[in-house]
Amino acid sequence: MQHHAFKLRPVAVAVSLSLLALGSAWAQTAANAPQDTNKDTMKFDQIVVTGTSTAKSKMKQSVSVSTLDSEQMEKTGASSVAELLRSIPGIRSESSGGEGNANITVRGVPISAGGSRYMPMQEDGLPVLLFGDSNFATSDQFLRADFNIDRVEVIRGGSASTLASNSPGGIINFISKTGSENGGAAAITTGVLQRQNRLDVDYGGSLGPNTTFHIGGFQRTGEGVRPAGFSAENGGQLRANITQNLDNGYVRFSVKQLDDRTPTLLPVPVTVSNGQINTINGIDPRTAFFITPSLSTDRTLNHDGGFTNSNTSDGLRIKSTAVGFEGMLKLGDGWKLEEKFRKTENSGRFIGAFASDNGKNGTSPFFSAVLFNTSLDDLGNTFNDIKISKEFDVGTSKVTAVGGIFTGLQTIAETWFWNTYNMTLTGTGAQVVDAQGAPTSKPAISGFNTFGGCCARTWNVQYNQTAPYAALTLDSGALSLDASVRSDRQTANGYTLSANGTTQTWDTNSQKIVNYSVSHNSYSMGANYSINRDLSVFARASDGVQFSADRLLYGNPLDGSAPISLNQIQQQEVGAKWRTGGFSLFSTLFSAKTSESNYEVTTQTFTANKYSANGLEVEAVWTAGDFRLAGGGTWTDAKIDDSKDPTTVGKAPRRQAKFVYQLAPSYSFNSFDIGAALVGTGDSYGDDANTITMPGFTNVNAFVTYRINAKAQLSFRMNNLFNTLGYTEIEGDGHAARAISQRSATVQLKYAF
Repeated sequence: MQHHAFKLRPVAVAVSLSLLALGSAWAQTAANAPQDTNKDTMKFDQIVVTGTSTAKSKMKQSVSVSTLDSEQMEKTGASSVAELLRSIPGIRSESSGGEGNANITVRGVPISAGGSRYMPMQEDGLPVLLFGDSNFATSDQFLRADFNIDRVEVIRGGSASTLASNSPGGIINFISKTGSENGGAAAITTGVLQRQNRLDVDYGGSLGPNTTFHIGGFQRTGEGVRPAGFSAENGGQLRANITQNLDNGYVRFSVKQLDDRTPTLLPVPVTVSNGQINTINGIDPRTAFFITPSLSTDRTLNHDGGFTNSNTSDGLRIKSTAVGFEGMLKLGDGWKLEEKFRKTENSGRFIGAFASDNGKNGTSPFFSAVLFNTSLDDLGNTFNDIKISKEFDVGTSKVTAVGGIFTGLQTIAETWFWNTYNMTLTGTGAQVVDAQGAPTSKPAISGFNTFGGCCARTWNVQYNQTAPYAALTLDSGALSLDASVRSDRQTANGYTLSANGTTQTWDTNSQKIVNYSVSHNSYSMGANYSINRDLSVFARASDGVQFSADRLLYGNPLDGSAPISLNQIQQQEVGAKWRTGGFSLFSTLFSAKTSESNYEVTTQTFTANKYSANGLEVEAVWTAGDFRLAGGGTWTDAKIDDSKDPTTVGKAPRRQAKFVYQLAPSYSFNSFDIGAALVGTGDSYGDDANTITMPGFTNVNAFVTYRINAKAQLSFRMNNLFNTLGYTEIEGDGHAARAISQRSATVQLKYAF
């Protein structure tokens, strides 16, 4: 196996370029360069609307915030939401699961459950799902980044814990275009190294003197980035909104229809020796894919107690239909009313082959593959957030008081039935075989008995959350002070059922009633001081909570007779924002303490850990003429402070590297734009016991764009340019690991109108 390990050389280049930029900026300052020559390269003057109580610019907010606009998103070459987020400092995004099912966290906060437990994803200020870590139903599965997106705002820490539910680590908010600017675009994208085809279209503009609209979407089909042998990608999205601007505000209606199918990428067989990961002959973790014509259908017990035949090519199948409303009214005398509402129907299926062993360390001709066939029966939700604010003049200062209430109803209804198949130990074209290696279509172990019969189950639970919140902000000259509180109250009602292998249906005697309530009060306090228009400093302390949902359905009774576990984060941060010439810098020192509990399905073990993390995150942009260099780095010192397994205390949390960095150079000349996006990570441990090392790596995406004329452009993009083998996770016993996908390339013709 060849490792493309993390080296100091890319970091040295990044640091050297940053120092050159700093030197250049300092020279300009020393020469008394005029203030109006400064460029707002990091858009410090842009108004932040995510996770803050008052709409102010980045420079004046006491939070760590990053923004990606549509042009920057396009240049990253990202093929999914999770991959896009890897370009943001402080964010750790394991974008190796395909279009969805990514693991995402922030600032040394652990990834001990799938999904984005502590950083919920939002669309236009409302959560995609109430919980970001539901089993087989993570927020990124129901979200697509296309031409509809105007920008992404990411709040790390800060007041997110009090201004959104289940968000103690921060907020990722995808903000839509609204037609405020006339125009749109159409693009045809086709794969060069893989069979992929996609059409993107959007358009927005005016329908009258006070009315704007925007509509857009995409449609795609193809094999995907791994050799599936069939159309593993098939589907698309359509979104639209219409806005009526009023004399004292606006009202907006929106709709969304998502029906998409993409391949599910899960850990594949590997071996571990002396703490190092080794590939198995014939299994390339960058290309291995075990959904083949030999495993084309799967028969499972459904929610109603009958049997359903599934097409395994469905992979990650998502259906989502949403209608929304938002509005803002200025009521006079400093009063303002803001309202956001959305109702969504979500459903789908998650099918992927998980390697439950490694074929006797690669010596056997076949291995056991558990087919994670999960029906997402109902993930629908209804959210509403209404708040009222009032501005007061107190002498030369301004005080803003905000009060609001968030209500959310989230259904989580899933059915699990996981058959186990013996498959040939080959990365492509794997065949289903029996115990002697002969071809067969039957599972080796029925879903009634897989993992000891733990995971043939169905449930339907509704989670009702009510969260009143309040915030107070004082703006006095260069100083801004704010404090906010939130009181989250959640009730859960429903049931779970397990299957009976003898009767071949659901066992009514196994029914467990879910009927409990849980609550937590959160706070956040911050201060920002503007030394001048181009330099400010800030500090903040926060406490927030994340309520688990279906991950509590194992273990302790949930009928209200036993305490309910909470996941809590306490954070402190201090930082500075500075710009001069073509250079901008955003740096933050942070400290976080996390207390959480979890259940791991594949190992059937409970964990209850406490973690601490301290570190520094830096984000910078330097422009010099037609050259632009954006980058960032995060240094984190994290450890396990307490655990049910005392041998792990003092160890580094799994998959937490000391240093990760992002670097995005680009250059424009004549009719060409060229650039790259590098994301690097240092070594980390694959398990909490720190016995398995995941080698660091750098993933490079690159692009070349030729502007045919003012309207048309032709682009060539390549992901994983050097075909790097980069592991993002490994099972605790080392039998299976997941890696980023192989090199892929696309050509796109785009026309703006």
